[in-house]
Amino acid sequence: MPEGTKESILNELIAMSHRMGEEQRELLIIGEGNTSARIDDDTFFVKASGNNLRTIATEGFVLISRSRVLKLLEADATDADVKRVLAESRVDPAVTAQPSVETVLHGALYEFTDAKFIGHSHPIAVNAIMCSKRSEDILGHLMPDEIVVCGVASVYIPYTDPGLPLAREVVKRVKEFQSKWGEQPRTMYLQNHGLFAIGRSAREVQNISAMAVKHARVLASTYAVGGPNFLSESDNARIHNRPDEAVRRSQFK
Repeated sequence: MPEGTKESILNELIAMSHRMGEEQRELLIIGEGNTSARIDDDTFFVKASGNNLRTIATEGFVLISRSRVLKLLEADATDADVKRVLAESRVDPAVTAQPSVETVLHGALYEFTDAKFIGHSHPIAVNAIMCSKRSEDILGHLMPDEIVVCGVASVYIPYTDPGLPLAREVVKRVKEFQSKWGEQPRTMYLQNHGLFAIGRSAREVQNISAMAVKHARVLASTYAVGGPNFLSESDNARIHNRPDEAVRRSQFK
């Protein structure tokens, strides 16, 4: 679990959200994106729909019961069913704010990974790749630092309708990733949509988001000078498993 009280974790989430929402970072604008933080084995805070992360305050987050909201994964549900269950999943019945449409997705990531903080953004640089016909190129590693911060590999999600359909596709792809790599994903790219940074701390979410933007900008630039020179699988594995890189990685969490 994240260290600290519910209040201190929420304050950390607010600070992370403000940082991600800073305009110069070009991660998101207006009411885009969403963030969340795990509180305990069943509850997590998630952004309420429509809030701007740059200015979000305490009332902009909703405390959700994961066990309640994940019932949506078990059976077919209409849009009306999703809206009703999202409302019923609020821990405090006096809260009227509507949880983000991606609340089920956040809950699923807390259920199936070791995530403690999650940041979902729509970075301009990342979406320049994700909205192109070569979006899967973003999975190729170009720099050792990107491997250290963002992980040995990333989850790629073909375009899927946001909300419950996307949550179900993410569960499937995350389980496939864990089976293949034997570890947790840190970076998830959504075609024609954006980026999920899956962290064990708020700082890790911020670092992953920043490095993913750098990676996307470098990748886009390579096409002007002959195309990307991706690192080989052996080079990738070497960087990921080197003891000195593990020490560096521990400093970025």
